[in-house]
Amino acid sequence: MADKHTDGQMAGFTLGREGDAARAARIELDRQGETSRPFDRSMQRGERVVKIRCGADIKPLPITWLWPGWVPAGKLTILAGAAGTGKTTLALALAGVITSGGRWPDGSECKGGGNVLIWSSEDVADDTLVPRLIASGADLARCHFIEGIAQDGESVPFDPSQDIPDLRRAVDAIGGVSLLLIDPIVSAVAGDMHRANDVRRSLQAVVDFADAHGCAVIGITHFAKGGAGKAPQDRVIGSQAFGALARMVLVTAKEEGSNRRVMARAKSNIAPDDGGVAYSLDLVTIAGGIEATHAVWEGVIEGTAREILGDVEHDDSGKDGEACRDLERMLVDLLTENGGKMPSKLVKAEVSDAGYSWTAANRAKEKAGIESAKEKGTTKGGWTWFLPGVVR
Repeated sequence: MADKHTDGQMAGFTLGREGDAARAARIELDRQGETSRPFDRSMQRGERVVKIRCGADIKPLPITWLWPGWVPAGKLTILAGAAGTGKTTLALALAGVITSGGRWPDGSECKGGGNVLIWSSEDVADDTLVPRLIASGADLARCHFIEGIAQDGESVPFDPSQDIPDLRRAVDAIGGVSLLLIDPIVSAVAGDMHRANDVRRSLQAVVDFADAHGCAVIGITHFAKGGAGKAPQDRVIGSQAFGALARMVLVTAKEEGSNRRVMARAKSNIAPDDGGVAYSLDLVTIAGGIEATHAVWEGVIEGTAREILGDVEHDDSGKDGEACRDLERMLVDLLTENGGKMPSKLVKAEVSDAGYSWTAANRAKEKAGIESAKEKGTTKGGWTWFLPGVVR
Protein backbone atom coordinates (compact mmCIF):
# COMPACT_ATOMS: atom_id res chain seq x y z
CA MET A 1 0.00 0.00 0.00
CA ALA A 2 1.26 3.42 -0.88
CA ASP A 3 2.48 5.58 1.98
CA LYS A 4 -0.03 8.43 2.10
CA HIS A 5 2.12 10.39 4.54
CA THR A 6 5.16 10.79 2.28
CA ASP A 7 3.93 14.07 0.88
CA GLY A 8 4.56 15.68 4.27
CA GLN A 9 0.85 16.12 5.00
CA MET A 10 -1.03 14.41 7.81
CA ALA A 11 -4.39 15.19 9.38
CA GLY A 12 -4.35 18.74 8.06
CA PHE A 13 -0.90 19.65 9.36
CA THR A 14 2.35 20.19 7.49
CA LEU A 15 5.14 18.05 8.91
CA GLY A 16 8.80 18.93 8.74
CA ARG A 17 11.26 16.08 8.15
CA GLU A 18 14.23 15.54 10.38
CA GLY A 19 17.29 15.59 8.13
CA ASP A 20 20.33 13.37 8.60
CA ALA A 21 22.35 16.21 10.07
CA ALA A 22 19.61 17.20 12.51
CA ARG A 23 19.13 13.60 13.57
CA ALA A 24 22.87 13.15 14.13
CA ALA A 25 22.98 16.32 16.23
CA ARG A 26 20.02 15.19 18.33
CA ILE A 27 21.61 11.79 18.96
CA GLU A 28 24.89 13.43 19.97
CA LEU A 29 23.06 15.73 22.40
CA ASP A 30 21.24 12.75 23.89
CA ARG A 31 24.54 10.90 24.26
CA GLN A 32 26.04 13.82 26.13
CA GLY A 33 23.04 13.95 28.48
CA GLU A 34 21.73 17.17 26.97
CA THR A 35 18.38 17.83 25.33
CA SER A 36 17.54 19.70 22.20
CA ARG A 37 15.76 23.03 22.49
CA PRO A 38 12.00 22.55 22.98
CA PHE A 39 9.60 23.70 20.31
CA ASP A 40 8.57 27.34 20.81
CA ARG A 41 5.48 28.49 18.90
CA SER A 42 6.47 32.14 19.41
CA MET A 43 9.41 31.59 17.04
CA GLN A 44 7.08 30.81 14.13
CA ARG A 45 6.43 33.55 11.62
CA GLY A 46 3.23 34.32 9.77
CA GLU A 47 -0.38 34.03 10.77
CA ARG A 48 -1.47 30.75 12.37
CA VAL A 49 -4.93 29.47 11.44
CA VAL A 50 -6.72 26.55 13.03
CA LYS A 51 -7.98 24.26 10.25
CA ILE A 52 -11.54 22.95 10.66
CA ARG A 53 -13.19 20.27 8.53
CA CYS A 54 -16.94 19.94 8.09
CA GLY A 55 -18.42 16.56 8.88
CA ALA A 56 -20.49 16.71 5.70
CA ASP A 57 -17.24 16.68 3.70
CA ILE A 58 -15.94 13.52 5.36
CA LYS A 59 -16.67 10.21 3.65
CA PRO A 60 -17.44 7.48 6.22
CA LEU A 61 -15.17 4.46 5.95
CA PRO A 62 -15.71 0.98 7.39
CA ILE A 63 -13.24 -0.68 9.75
CA THR A 64 -11.07 -3.14 7.84
CA TRP A 65 -9.99 -6.34 9.54
CA LEU A 66 -7.12 -8.77 9.33
CA TRP A 67 -8.91 -11.27 11.58
CA PRO A 68 -12.56 -10.09 11.59
CA GLY A 69 -13.67 -8.90 15.01
CA TRP A 70 -10.29 -9.63 16.61
CA VAL A 71 -7.33 -7.98 14.86
CA PRO A 72 -8.06 -4.74 12.97
CA ALA A 73 -5.97 -3.74 9.96
CA GLY A 74 -4.25 -0.37 10.12
CA LYS A 75 -4.45 -0.23 13.93
CA LEU A 76 -2.59 -1.29 17.07
CA THR A 77 -3.58 -4.42 19.01
CA ILE A 78 -2.06 -5.27 22.39
CA LEU A 79 -1.59 -8.96 23.28
CA ALA A 80 -0.91 -9.28 27.01
CA GLY A 81 -0.72 -12.09 29.53
CA ALA A 82 1.26 -13.75 32.28
CA ALA A 83 4.50 -15.59 31.57
CA GLY A 84 3.95 -19.12 30.32
CA THR A 85 0.76 -18.46 28.38
CA GLY A 86 2.56 -18.72 25.03
CA LYS A 87 1.86 -15.22 23.74
CA THR A 88 4.65 -15.26 21.14
CA THR A 89 3.74 -18.78 19.97
CA LEU A 90 0.11 -17.69 19.68
CA ALA A 91 1.08 -14.64 17.61
CA LEU A 92 3.24 -16.81 15.33
CA ALA A 93 0.26 -19.14 14.84
CA LEU A 94 -1.70 -16.13 13.59
CA ALA A 95 1.23 -15.37 11.27
CA GLY A 96 0.89 -18.90 9.91
CA VAL A 97 -2.76 -18.27 9.06
CA ILE A 98 -1.98 -14.89 7.46
CA THR A 99 0.80 -16.20 5.21
CA SER A 100 -0.65 -19.59 4.23
CA GLY A 101 -4.40 -19.22 4.65
CA GLY A 102 -6.73 -21.57 6.48
CA ARG A 103 -8.90 -20.93 9.52
CA TRP A 104 -8.65 -18.32 12.24
CA PRO A 105 -8.97 -19.57 15.83
CA ASP A 106 -12.73 -18.87 15.83
CA GLY A 107 -13.21 -20.97 12.69
CA SER A 108 -13.63 -18.11 10.21
CA GLU A 109 -11.81 -18.37 6.91
CA CYS A 110 -8.59 -16.56 5.92
CA LYS A 111 -7.43 -16.62 2.30
CA GLY A 112 -3.82 -15.93 3.28
CA GLY A 113 -1.16 -14.47 1.01
CA GLY A 114 -0.09 -11.63 3.32
CA ASN A 115 3.40 -10.71 4.47
CA VAL A 116 4.40 -10.69 8.13
CA LEU A 117 7.20 -8.57 9.62
CA ILE A 118 8.63 -9.54 13.01
CA TRP A 119 10.85 -7.70 15.48
CA SER A 120 11.75 -9.50 18.67
CA SER A 121 14.29 -8.66 21.34
CA GLU A 122 13.45 -11.76 23.38
CA ASP A 123 13.71 -14.66 20.90
CA VAL A 124 16.19 -15.55 18.16
CA ALA A 125 14.83 -16.19 14.67
CA ASP A 126 17.10 -19.14 13.79
CA ASP A 127 16.45 -21.51 16.67
CA THR A 128 13.14 -20.29 18.08
CA LEU A 129 10.92 -18.15 15.85
CA VAL A 130 11.45 -19.87 12.48
CA PRO A 131 10.97 -23.39 13.90
CA ARG A 132 7.73 -22.23 15.54
CA LEU A 133 6.57 -20.68 12.27
CA ILE A 134 7.27 -23.94 10.45
CA ALA A 135 5.35 -25.87 13.12
CA SER A 136 2.47 -23.39 12.63
CA GLY A 137 2.37 -24.03 8.88
CA ALA A 138 3.58 -20.57 7.89
CA ASP A 139 4.86 -19.70 4.43
CA LEU A 140 8.42 -18.65 5.29
CA ALA A 141 8.76 -16.76 2.00
CA ARG A 142 6.23 -14.29 3.43
CA CYS A 143 7.81 -14.04 6.90
CA HIS A 144 10.43 -11.32 7.39
CA PHE A 145 12.56 -10.35 10.39
CA ILE A 146 13.96 -6.93 11.29
CA GLU A 147 17.64 -7.50 12.09
CA GLY A 148 19.09 -4.00 12.31
CA ILE A 149 19.84 -0.73 10.54
CA ALA A 150 22.58 -0.32 7.93
CA GLN A 151 24.25 3.06 8.41
CA ASP A 152 27.57 4.34 7.02
CA GLY A 153 28.65 0.83 6.09
CA GLU A 154 27.94 -0.53 9.57
CA SER A 155 25.04 -2.42 11.11
CA VAL A 156 23.41 -1.00 14.24
CA PRO A 157 20.56 -2.52 16.26
CA PHE A 158 16.99 -1.61 15.31
CA ASP A 159 15.39 0.50 18.03
CA PRO A 160 11.56 0.51 17.83
CA SER A 161 11.45 3.68 19.94
CA GLN A 162 13.48 5.58 17.32
CA ASP A 163 13.48 3.72 13.99
CA ILE A 164 9.83 3.03 13.13
CA PRO A 165 9.76 5.97 10.65
CA ASP A 166 12.78 4.44 8.83
CA LEU A 167 10.87 1.17 8.42
CA ARG A 168 8.55 2.50 5.75
CA ARG A 169 10.92 2.22 2.79
CA ALA A 170 11.94 -1.31 3.81
CA VAL A 171 8.30 -2.40 3.97
CA ASP A 172 7.57 -0.98 0.52
CA ALA A 173 10.57 -2.95 -0.82
CA ILE A 174 9.04 -6.30 0.21
CA GLY A 175 5.62 -5.46 -1.22
CA GLY A 176 3.94 -4.26 1.97
CA VAL A 177 2.93 -6.17 5.10
CA SER A 178 -0.32 -7.41 6.59
CA LEU A 179 1.04 -7.74 10.12
CA LEU A 180 3.88 -6.14 12.09
CA LEU A 181 4.70 -8.04 15.27
CA ILE A 182 6.63 -6.14 18.00
CA ASP A 183 7.84 -8.25 20.93
CA PRO A 184 7.84 -6.65 23.46
CA ILE A 185 5.88 -3.48 22.69
CA VAL A 186 7.50 -1.69 25.66
CA SER A 187 10.69 -1.56 23.57
CA ALA A 188 8.93 0.99 21.37
CA VAL A 189 8.72 3.44 24.26
CA ALA A 190 11.46 6.05 24.58
CA GLY A 191 11.28 7.04 28.23
CA ASP A 192 9.29 5.64 31.13
CA MET A 193 6.72 3.00 30.18
CA HIS A 194 4.76 3.91 33.32
CA ARG A 195 4.27 7.53 32.20
CA ALA A 196 1.29 8.11 29.93
CA ASN A 197 2.88 10.99 28.02
CA ASP A 198 6.01 8.97 27.21
CA VAL A 199 3.94 6.00 26.06
CA ARG A 200 1.58 8.06 23.92
CA ARG A 201 4.39 10.05 22.32
CA SER A 202 6.42 6.96 21.46
CA LEU A 203 3.60 4.71 20.28
CA GLN A 204 2.20 7.40 18.00
CA ALA A 205 4.89 6.47 15.46
CA VAL A 206 3.67 2.86 15.60
CA VAL A 207 0.04 3.94 15.20
CA ASP A 208 0.97 6.17 12.24
CA PHE A 209 2.92 3.33 10.61
CA ALA A 210 -0.07 0.99 10.88
CA ASP A 211 -2.38 3.60 9.37
CA ALA A 212 0.00 4.50 6.54
CA HIS A 213 0.49 0.89 5.43
CA GLY A 214 -2.94 -0.48 6.29
CA CYS A 215 -1.31 -3.22 8.31
CA ALA A 216 -2.21 -4.64 11.69
CA VAL A 217 0.30 -4.19 14.50
CA ILE A 218 0.36 -6.65 17.39
CA GLY A 219 2.41 -5.53 20.37
CA ILE A 220 3.18 -8.28 22.89
CA THR A 221 3.54 -7.46 26.57
CA HIS A 222 3.16 -8.93 30.06
CA PHE A 223 0.71 -8.63 32.92
CA ALA A 224 1.87 -6.66 35.95
CA LYS A 225 2.49 -8.70 39.08
CA GLY A 226 -0.26 -8.89 41.68
CA GLY A 227 -3.05 -7.98 39.25
CA ALA A 228 -5.18 -11.12 39.60
CA GLY A 229 -8.82 -10.22 40.11
CA LYS A 230 -8.55 -6.78 38.50
CA ALA A 231 -10.15 -5.85 35.19
CA PRO A 232 -8.00 -7.64 32.55
CA GLN A 233 -7.14 -4.45 30.66
CA ASP A 234 -5.84 -2.90 33.89
CA ARG A 235 -3.46 -5.83 34.38
CA VAL A 236 -1.34 -4.81 31.37
CA ILE A 237 2.10 -3.77 32.61
CA GLY A 238 3.06 -0.11 32.38
CA SER A 239 0.91 2.94 31.80
CA GLN A 240 -2.78 2.59 31.02
CA ALA A 241 -1.95 4.48 27.82
CA PHE A 242 -0.97 1.14 26.24
CA GLY A 243 -4.56 -0.01 26.45
CA ALA A 244 -5.96 3.41 25.62
CA LEU A 245 -3.99 3.78 22.36
CA ALA A 246 -4.72 0.24 21.19
CA ARG A 247 -8.02 -0.32 19.42
CA MET A 248 -8.05 -3.93 20.61
CA VAL A 249 -6.60 -5.51 23.76
CA LEU A 250 -6.34 -9.31 23.85
CA VAL A 251 -5.40 -11.10 27.07
CA THR A 252 -4.19 -14.64 27.75
CA ALA A 253 -4.17 -16.95 30.77
CA LYS A 254 -3.19 -20.54 31.57
CA GLU A 255 -5.13 -23.08 33.58
CA GLU A 256 -3.09 -24.20 36.57
CA GLY A 257 -1.92 -27.81 36.26
CA SER A 258 -3.15 -28.10 32.68
CA ASN A 259 -1.98 -27.36 29.13
CA ARG A 260 -5.20 -25.44 28.46
CA ARG A 261 -4.91 -21.72 27.80
CA VAL A 262 -7.36 -19.01 26.78
CA MET A 263 -7.29 -15.75 24.88
CA ALA A 264 -10.06 -13.20 25.41
CA ARG A 265 -11.05 -9.77 24.14
CA ALA A 266 -10.55 -7.40 27.06
CA LYS A 267 -11.11 -4.10 25.28
CA SER A 268 -12.41 -2.98 21.92
CA ASN A 269 -14.19 0.15 20.77
CA ILE A 270 -14.64 -1.13 17.20
CA ALA A 271 -16.02 -4.64 17.80
CA PRO A 272 -17.61 -6.78 20.53
CA ASP A 273 -15.44 -6.75 23.66
CA ASP A 274 -16.34 -10.18 24.97
CA GLY A 275 -15.74 -13.77 23.92
CA GLY A 276 -12.55 -15.76 23.64
CA VAL A 277 -10.86 -18.84 22.24
CA ALA A 278 -9.22 -21.78 23.99
CA TYR A 279 -5.89 -23.16 22.86
CA SER A 280 -3.04 -25.39 23.98
CA LEU A 281 0.64 -25.59 23.09
CA ASP A 282 1.83 -28.76 21.39
CA LEU A 283 5.45 -29.85 20.88
CA VAL A 284 6.23 -31.27 17.43
CA THR A 285 9.37 -32.35 15.61
CA ILE A 286 10.07 -30.63 12.29
CA ALA A 287 12.69 -31.39 9.61
CA GLY A 288 16.18 -31.86 10.97
CA GLY A 289 14.90 -33.34 14.22
CA ILE A 290 14.19 -29.86 15.62
CA GLU A 291 11.50 -29.62 18.28
CA ALA A 292 9.17 -26.62 18.23
CA THR A 293 5.92 -25.58 19.86
CA HIS A 294 2.78 -24.42 18.08
CA ALA A 295 -0.71 -23.42 19.12
CA VAL A 296 -3.63 -25.82 18.78
CA TRP A 297 -7.03 -24.09 18.71
CA GLU A 298 -9.73 -25.68 20.88
CA GLY A 299 -12.84 -23.65 20.11
CA VAL A 300 -14.60 -20.45 21.08
CA ILE A 301 -15.58 -19.42 24.61
CA GLU A 302 -18.44 -17.20 25.72
CA GLY A 303 -18.25 -14.61 28.46
CA THR A 304 -16.37 -11.46 29.37
CA ALA A 305 -12.59 -11.39 29.63
CA ARG A 306 -12.83 -11.29 33.43
CA GLU A 307 -15.10 -14.35 33.45
CA ILE A 308 -12.91 -16.26 30.99
CA LEU A 309 -9.68 -15.53 32.87
CA GLY A 310 -11.40 -16.24 36.17
CA ASP A 311 -12.41 -19.60 34.74
CA VAL A 312 -8.88 -20.86 34.07
CA GLU A 313 -7.40 -19.21 37.16
CA HIS A 314 -9.96 -21.04 39.29
CA ASP A 315 -8.93 -24.02 41.43
CA ASP A 316 -10.87 -27.15 40.43
CA SER A 317 -9.57 -29.36 43.21
CA GLY A 318 -11.64 -30.74 46.10
CA LYS A 319 -15.27 -29.64 46.44
CA ASP A 320 -15.04 -27.21 43.53
CA GLY A 321 -13.99 -30.08 41.26
CA GLU A 322 -16.93 -32.22 42.31
CA ALA A 323 -19.32 -29.30 41.76
CA CYS A 324 -17.92 -28.85 38.26
CA ARG A 325 -18.53 -32.52 37.45
CA ASP A 326 -22.09 -32.23 38.73
CA LEU A 327 -22.61 -29.21 36.48
CA GLU A 328 -21.19 -31.11 33.50
CA ARG A 329 -23.77 -33.87 33.99
CA MET A 330 -26.52 -31.27 34.38
CA LEU A 331 -25.62 -29.54 31.13
CA VAL A 332 -25.45 -32.79 29.15
CA ASP A 333 -28.84 -33.86 30.54
CA LEU A 334 -30.34 -30.43 29.82
CA LEU A 335 -29.22 -30.45 26.18
CA THR A 336 -30.26 -34.07 25.70
CA GLU A 337 -33.77 -33.26 26.93
CA ASN A 338 -33.96 -30.41 24.39
CA GLY A 339 -32.91 -32.37 21.32
CA GLY A 340 -29.17 -31.87 21.74
CA LYS A 341 -29.12 -28.11 21.36
CA MET A 342 -30.39 -25.06 23.21
CA PRO A 343 -29.99 -21.24 23.05
CA SER A 344 -27.29 -20.15 25.48
CA LYS A 345 -29.58 -17.56 27.12
CA LEU A 346 -31.90 -20.38 28.15
CA VAL A 347 -28.97 -22.47 29.34
CA LYS A 348 -27.82 -19.49 31.40
CA ALA A 349 -31.22 -19.18 33.05
CA GLU A 350 -31.20 -22.88 34.00
CA VAL A 351 -27.65 -22.62 35.32
CA SER A 352 -28.56 -19.61 37.44
CA ASP A 353 -31.66 -21.33 38.83
CA ALA A 354 -29.46 -24.26 39.86
CA GLY A 355 -27.17 -21.91 41.81
CA TYR A 356 -24.14 -22.02 39.50
CA SER A 357 -22.25 -19.09 37.97
CA TRP A 358 -21.96 -18.57 34.22
CA THR A 359 -18.18 -18.82 34.55
CA ALA A 360 -18.57 -22.28 36.08
CA ALA A 361 -20.97 -23.23 33.28
CA ASN A 362 -18.41 -22.33 30.61
CA ARG A 363 -15.76 -24.34 32.44
CA ALA A 364 -18.06 -27.36 32.61
CA LYS A 365 -19.04 -26.86 28.96
CA GLU A 366 -15.44 -27.17 27.85
CA LYS A 367 -14.80 -30.26 29.96
CA ALA A 368 -17.95 -31.96 28.68
CA GLY A 369 -17.02 -31.29 25.05
CA ILE A 370 -20.13 -29.20 24.45
CA GLU A 371 -19.86 -26.91 21.42
CA SER A 372 -21.33 -23.48 20.71
CA ALA A 373 -21.90 -21.31 17.64
CA LYS A 374 -23.70 -18.18 16.51
CA GLU A 375 -27.07 -18.51 14.81
CA LYS A 376 -26.68 -19.28 11.11
CA GLY A 377 -26.63 -16.37 8.69
CA THR A 378 -25.69 -13.74 11.27
CA THR A 379 -22.69 -12.56 13.21
CA LYS A 380 -24.78 -10.66 15.76
CA GLY A 381 -27.34 -13.30 16.70
CA GLY A 382 -27.40 -15.25 19.93
CA TRP A 383 -25.30 -18.31 20.72
CA THR A 384 -26.57 -21.88 20.73
CA TRP A 385 -25.02 -24.79 22.67
CA PHE A 386 -24.75 -28.21 20.98
CA LEU A 387 -23.93 -31.70 22.13
CA PRO A 388 -21.08 -33.23 20.07
CA GLY A 389 -22.35 -34.60 16.75
CA VAL A 390 -25.64 -32.71 16.72
CA VAL A 391 -26.53 -31.08 13.39
CA ARG A 392 -26.53 -27.32 13.73
